[in-house]
Amino acid sequence: MPEAPVRTEEHVAATQTVTLPPIDIRRKRPPALSFLLRLDTLRRVSRVVSLLALDFVALSVALLTALMVKAVVRDGNWAWAASWGETKENIAFAYLVTALLFARSSLYAERAQRPGLPRIVSSLFQVTVVALIFALVQGEEYSSYYIFYGTLIFAIAYVSSARWAYEKVTGVLLRAAGYRRRAVIVGSGKHIEEVHHALSDEVHAPVDMLGFISLTPRPDNGLRSLGAIEELPAVLERHRIQEVIIADPDFPEERAVELVDQCHRRGVTVRIAPSTMEILVHRAEFVPGASVPLFELRPPVFDGFDYALKRTFDFVGAILLLILLSPLLIAISLAVFFTSRGPVLYRSIRPGIGGEPFACFKFRTMRTDADQIQADLESLNEATGPLFKIKADPRLTRVGRLLRRYSLDELPQLLNVVAGQMSLVGPRPLPQRDFDQLEEWHKKRYLVLPGMTGLWQVSGRSELDFDDLVRLDFLYLERWSVGLDLTILLKTIPAVLSRRGAY
Repeated sequence: MPEAPVRTEEHVAATQTVTLPPIDIRRKRPPALSFLLRLDTLRRVSRVVSLLALDFVALSVALLTALMVKAVVRDGNWAWAASWGETKENIAFAYLVTALLFARSSLYAERAQRPGLPRIVSSLFQVTVVALIFALVQGEEYSSYYIFYGTLIFAIAYVSSARWAYEKVTGVLLRAAGYRRRAVIVGSGKHIEEVHHALSDEVHAPVDMLGFISLTPRPDNGLRSLGAIEELPAVLERHRIQEVIIADPDFPEERAVELVDQCHRRGVTVRIAPSTMEILVHRAEFVPGASVPLFELRPPVFDGFDYALKRTFDFVGAILLLILLSPLLIAISLAVFFTSRGPVLYRSIRPGIGGEPFACFKFRTMRTDADQIQADLESLNEATGPLFKIKADPRLTRVGRLLRRYSLDELPQLLNVVAGQMSLVGPRPLPQRDFDQLEEWHKKRYLVLPGMTGLWQVSGRSELDFDDLVRLDFLYLERWSVGLDLTILLKTIPAVLSRRGAY
């Protein structure tokens, strides 16, 4: 018999299949790549340093302005030297607290993750509270506390304006340099189209949407199909994707875990367009002591300090707006009175907080028999869900059509805000006819006071699907802050002037 061949160690090593370890993005990099990464690090350092410097200048000017305004009111002169001296004494502590709280709020994070005005306002409010407590503990005495709230007002104006200008200028520079996040959407059906539409006008951090990967038969949405979900690793490599956006509330969990792992191995960011569940979990609080980790979803009601703060903001804001807008309110009242028969104000009985009905004031925009003939117009309804909307509503008066177009008919609701029946910002109150058609999960929006404006009005208004509108209400309830209210109020103005979705 022939002898069996001798298998040497070299022969074994040559014939065995060698399994390479998985690629790790943290491995040692070649010199050229290391140089590029150092440039990226330099860019990050430049971003943080420039924002820190910007905040320092804005805060210093805010403190100086507050002191000079106080001197003018009290003594009739600017007291430049004394105000500047006091500013130099206090700016170090104020800036240290500001920088720490801003960093805690991710206000020095990357462009795509950096929050906006609501977080700036809430962080500056926290700075004011910390500074006041520190001063009182130190034994400081004040004839008034103007220096704190005066500086806060000017700081909100200066810091937010400076950061707004920074975002605009750097955005222009980045776009001129061709900087865009290379992204792909993963999801199914209409969710892909909706998220793409929302991101198409994003200017805060421009997105270059290369296409989509669909879990279901490929939809016709105008986007380029990059393949099936199984081809994701190849797509990431081929197109040098920087960001994957999951746009499907029903995305399978096992596929999501695998997708995140594949992306993170390649240094690709994963973002999720939130579903109702993700919005709810934002408020979840951990319940200790259970054998299984549990999170309790507390009802998003405004109580305690939050209620006092929001109610104060609403009351003061409504009074100021009534005073400032009084000439316009008088002019509209006269126009309604002289152009059609009937009362100037229309009392629309609508469910408010907890579903309790209240009289929601509006300038009358329709004929006096509008409610009686609505049933005959149901077949012409152009809105989705329980809403009733007709673009060319035959019941509208000539003046009423103009008032509706610019939402001026809603201004008398400032009286409802003063009376505590409504808030400046919150879920819009629906007529009883619409309320009766709501599903139970929709009614969570009635846990708080209804508002004159809300995320509906600044996020598409009548162009959005009703379920999407309700989810916007949920998002507002979970993320509420005075800063968010202020942001929505400011964004309402261009939304109304553009007449987007208003009829």
